[in-house]
Amino acid sequence: MTIYIALLRGINVSGHNKIKMAELKRTLETMGLHRVQTYIQSGNVLFESEESPETLRQRIEEEIRAVFGISITVVLRTAEELERIITDCPYADIPLAEGESIHVSVLTETPPQKVVDLLSASERDNDEYHIHGREIYFLFRRSILDSKLAKHLNKLGDTVTTRNWNTMNKLAALAKAMQA
Repeated sequence: MTIYIALLRGINVSGHNKIKMAELKRTLETMGLHRVQTYIQSGNVLFESEESPETLRQRIEEEIRAVFGISITVVLRTAEELERIITDCPYADIPLAEGESIHVSVLTETPPQKVVDLLSASERDNDEYHIHGREIYFLFRRSILDSKLAKHLNKLGDTVTTRNWNTMNKLAALAKAMQA
C-alpha cells in the first residue's frame, strides 16, 4: 500500500466550498481508501491505497463533486514525494525574520511556460521563488498578504494549491508516522 497526501484546492476559504473534515474522511473511507486522516480545515488528507495516483485523483475529484456538489482540484503526492519536497526546499535552512514565510505550491503537472513567464515577469521586491519539478517554492520577506509576488498565486491556475511550510512539515511528519 502507498501512503498518499491529498491536497484539496480551494475548500473552506472565505466561507466558500465548505466541507467538514469528518464528512470528507467518511466519504474517502466509503471509497475504499485506508487509514484516512485529515489535518486542519484547508483540505489536507493522508491515506493508504493500492491505486495509481492518476486513478485516485480522478476518483476523489468525482466523489467530492457527487457528494458535496463542489468541483475542485486534488493534488496528490506520495509520502516519499512529500519527503523529497521537504528535502529539496532551497529556503529550508534560511533563518526567517519576523513576518517572513516559506510556502510551497504543488501542481498536478510541471508548470507550463506561461506560469514560468508570469512569475519571472512579476514584481517581487525581495521575495524569491524557485521552480523544482511539480513544485514552486516561495520565500516571502514580509507578510504574504503584502507581497507583490504572492498576488500572482491565484493566477497560477486551478491545477495548483499552496501550503505554508509549517503545514508541509506537519504533513510529512504525519506521513512518516503512518509508515512506522
